[in-house]
Amino acid sequence: MAPRETLGSTALLTDHYELTMLGSALADGTGDRPCVFEVFARRLPDGRRYGVVAGTVRVLDAIADFRFTDAEITQLAATAVVDDETLAWLADYEFTGDIEGYPEGELYFPGSPILTVRASFNEAVVLETLVLSILNHDSAVASAAARMSAAAHGRPIIEMGGRRTHEYAAVAAARAAYLAGFAATSNLEAGRRYGIPTRGTVAHAFMLLHDSEDDAFRAQIGKMGTDTTLLVDTYDITKGIENAVRIAGPELGAIRIDSGDVGVLARKAREQLDALGARDTRIVVSGDLDEHAIAALRAEPVDAYGVGTSVVIGSGAPTAGMVYKLVEVDGRPVAKRSENKASRGGRKTALRRHKPTGTALEEVVYPTSDPAEPGQYDRPLPIPLMSGGQPVADLPSLDDARERLRHCLVSLPWEGLKLSRGEPAIPTVFLQEEK
Repeated sequence: MAPRETLGSTALLTDHYELTMLGSALADGTGDRPCVFEVFARRLPDGRRYGVVAGTVRVLDAIADFRFTDAEITQLAATAVVDDETLAWLADYEFTGDIEGYPEGELYFPGSPILTVRASFNEAVVLETLVLSILNHDSAVASAAARMSAAAHGRPIIEMGGRRTHEYAAVAAARAAYLAGFAATSNLEAGRRYGIPTRGTVAHAFMLLHDSEDDAFRAQIGKMGTDTTLLVDTYDITKGIENAVRIAGPELGAIRIDSGDVGVLARKAREQLDALGARDTRIVVSGDLDEHAIAALRAEPVDAYGVGTSVVIGSGAPTAGMVYKLVEVDGRPVAKRSENKASRGGRKTALRRHKPTGTALEEVVYPTSDPAEPGQYDRPLPIPLMSGGQPVADLPSLDDARERLRHCLVSLPWEGLKLSRGEPAIPTVFLQEEK
C-alpha cells in the first residue's frame, strides 16, 4: 500500500447533527453502547445494472485524520455547536473500532453490506457524513467510468473532467476513473498523489494564440516532437488535417477532434489520413462523450477517447445513493421501518455465488451470527480494513482494484453489461431476513 497522504484534520467535514447526537448520547450515557453501522445502497442509480466500490482507502485515510485539534475545538466553541463536556470528549477523539467491507474494485448491488463499522455509538456516529461523502462520490464516478470503459471495448480513455467539478473532487474523480479502467488523466495532482499516468497537449487557446494554424502546429511539434497529438478542428478540419500531415509528416502521432459529429468526422479523417500516407496516425475524439456516445462510436475508426463532464458530474454521479445506518446495538438487531427507507437489522456479511463456468448468479447477504454454507464456487466479499482503529497491513493497491474490477465484470451475465435500463445484473438474496 502506498504511503498515506495527510491533508490535515477531517473532523469538520461533517454535519452539525452528528455532534448534537453525540452530545445527547454522552449526556444520557447511551453513547458507550457497542454498535454496528452499515453502509449500503437501497437501490442502484437509475439505469445502472451494477455499482463499483471506490474510495475505501480514502475513507480509511480520512478516518485516521479525523481529529479535533485546537483549531476545530475553538471553532465549535465559538459557534456553540456543542457544550463543554462534548468539546472535552472530542478533544481526545480517536477511532478505535473495527471496519470491514468490500475492497475497492468490487461490484455491489442493492443491499450489499459495502462497509461495516463496529465501535461505540459515540465513535461511529460522527463518521457518517465523512464516510458517505467519499464512498458516494468515488463509487458513482467509478460506476460511470466502468460503463464507459466497457463501451470503449479496449480503446483507451483519458479522464479530463477537472474543470467541471470541485478542484479536490477532480483529484478523487481521476482516481476513481483510473480504478475503473481509464488509461490516464489530465489532472496533475492525481498523477502526483496516486501515480496515475497523465496526458495532455494543447487547447484551442494555443491554436488561436498563433497567427496561423501552421505556426501553431510548428510550435507544438518543435517542442513535443512528431509523436504529439495535433488539434485539427480549430478552423476547418479537412484543411487542418492536411496542414498537420504536411508539417509533421506521415509519422504524426495523432490528431484530436473535439467538436461536431465526431463519428462522421473520424471516418472522413481516417480516409484523409490514409490518403496522405499517415496510416499510423491515431484519431482521438473528445467533447461531451458518455458511455452511450462511446458505444455508438465503436464501429468508427477512433483510437482513443477523452471524457470529462459525464464521468465527474454526469448520470449517476456524483452520488451512488449509499446510506450509513445503525443495524445493531449491544448485539441486538435494530432496523428502521420507514416506508421506502427501511433497513435490515443485524450485522451482516456477503458472498457471491457463481456457476461452474464463473458466471455470477446472485449476491447472498446473511447474518454473521448464522453464516451461510459456502459452495464450491462461492466467493466471500468483505475483507478486514481496520482493526482497533488501525488500517490492516497490505491493503489492496489501486492496481489491485483495477484488476479486481476487470475480473468482476467478466463474471457478469451478458445482460448485466447492457447500457440500457434494466434490473440489476444479479439479484440480491437475503438469508434469514429479519421479520
